[in-house]
Amino acid sequence: MNTASLRALTYAALFIAGFAQPAMAADQAELAKASLNPIAALISLPLQLNHDDNLGPADTGEKWQLNVQPVIPFSLNADWNLISRTIVPLIDLDGLGAADASGVGDIVQSLFFSPKAPTAGGWIWGAGPVLLLPTASDDALGGEKWGLGPTAVLLKQAHGWTYGALANHIWSVAGEDDRSDISATFLQPFLSYTTKTFTTFGVNTESTYNWKNEQWSVPLNFTVTQMLKVGQQPITLQAGARYWAESPDGGPEGWGYRLALTFLFPK
Repeated sequence: MNTASLRALTYAALFIAGFAQPAMAADQAELAKASLNPIAALISLPLQLNHDDNLGPADTGEKWQLNVQPVIPFSLNADWNLISRTIVPLIDLDGLGAADASGVGDIVQSLFFSPKAPTAGGWIWGAGPVLLLPTASDDALGGEKWGLGPTAVLLKQAHGWTYGALANHIWSVAGEDDRSDISATFLQPFLSYTTKTFTTFGVNTESTYNWKNEQWSVPLNFTVTQMLKVGQQPITLQAGARYWAESPDGGPEGWGYRLALTFLFPK
């Protein structure tokens, strides 16, 4: 993802915003809450662009990553939903010399079995398997390993606040013998507040601990999200900064940023 591509994406977001109106109807309050719930019974299509700098041994590399993240709920019966969450990363690595690459990364597929009703205390939860699929189009963009493990999410929403955590652990179970085995824990605690005009201020960390090399990756994300309508289509637009509190050798350092556009498809 080069500068011209970023400029085009930014112009597209501004163009959409120019025709959009803030979502103000009473039923939009529930939609705004659902858009912040990673296991809501709501079809959505987030497009999330991340940019990070100072990669590689000489801190000369940069990384663009566009995550295409469709969320599709399925009703199993009167009490349970199955939520499919997929992350398809489109990656561009530049400034790393022989390691420069562009293409598709490894896909992460999560399935959450979630009760339709919150607990008596108002908590929403879901759990199930997570799969790592070796779909990378270049060796530098993936691990060439099949992975499997558990995933779970727990959250609560009240008085404009959304807080909770999502976690998973992936072990490699098959793949190329000459590539490193995988044992990684992902932790994503999150906290956000939504105003009466459906502007959301959020903070989270998307931390990963690699048990094989005993290293943390800890980006802290600070975001502002606005829910809008383009005609009858509800969307959210997000912008934010990220700071790498910890990263492995050769990983990103300092500040990066995030832009996101999410299409919402309420029933």
